[in-house]
Order: sequence, then C-alpha cells, then structure tokens
Amino acid sequence: MPSPTASPRARLAELGFTLPPVAAPLASYVPARRSGVFVFTSGQLPFVEGKLVRTGKVGAEVSAEEAVDLARTCALNALAAVDALVGLDAVVGVVKVVGFVASAPDFTGQPAVINGASHLLGDVFGDAGAHARSAVGVAVLPMDAPVEVELIVEIAG
Repeated sequence: MPSPTASPRARLAELGFTLPPVAAPLASYVPARRSGVFVFTSGQLPFVEGKLVRTGKVGAEVSAEEAVDLARTCALNALAAVDALVGLDAVVGVVKVVGFVASAPDFTGQPAVINGASHLLGDVFGDAGAHARSAVGVAVLPMDAPVEVELIVEIAG
C-alpha cells in the first residue's frame, strides 16, 4: 500500500508504475488542456510504447478482467498527459472520470471495467482521488480499442 504522505509521483513508483510518454493525438486535438484550476484530458486509449495493446469488444474478444487492466493503462496515459501539461504533483484532486467500454451487445459490466482506472487514481491520490464518474458502453471506439478513459483534475491554483 502506498504511503499516504507521499507525492502522487512517489505513490505511482511505490505501486510499480512509471508514467509513459504522452500518446500522440490521433486527430486534431491536444492530449490535455488547462482551464483555470482544471485540466481536462482527451480520451486516452490503452497504448503501451506507442502501440494499442488490445483490440475488440469487451465481453467478446476481450475479457472483463483484461479490460480492467486496459482501463488502468488508459488512466496512466491520462496522468501522463496531465503531467506533461502541469506536473502530476500539482494535482490536488480528481474531479471526474469518464470511461467508455466497447461492449459486446450483452455485456453490462462497464462499471467494473472502469474500476481499473478508478482504483489506480485512488491509490495514487488517496482521498483526493475520489471522483464522480460515468462508465458507458459503446458500439466501437477509435482503432477498435476496447476501452477509453478521460479525466478532469483540479490543480493547485
């Protein structure tokens, strides 16, 4: 369990994670944008070393357990975008998480999948990682990704 007094970056390290390079945008947008004391990330796919690690629908080609790990990867990519813009240790709280799950027609476990992102954020930010959230099932995501996650975080003013 990470130290409750450690910085978010130190907690990530204690958990065995490092922030990846920021994923290059797939179209005409930026990975993250600051507005006042908030940073909004674009939707992040489960890229590892510049490659989409899995494709397909959750509940068909991708298991729910795999999708939980993919949601965590998406959250790490979103944190990398925040870090590149303002520095991870500037984050004072996670405001909202929106998770999209490319779902087989009968799959209804979207909330459990997006817990992969939510639990990571709780581990990294402690109580400040508690957030509002939406977990939405969709027919398809860019590049046939199984999961996409976006964040809104509050930063020190």
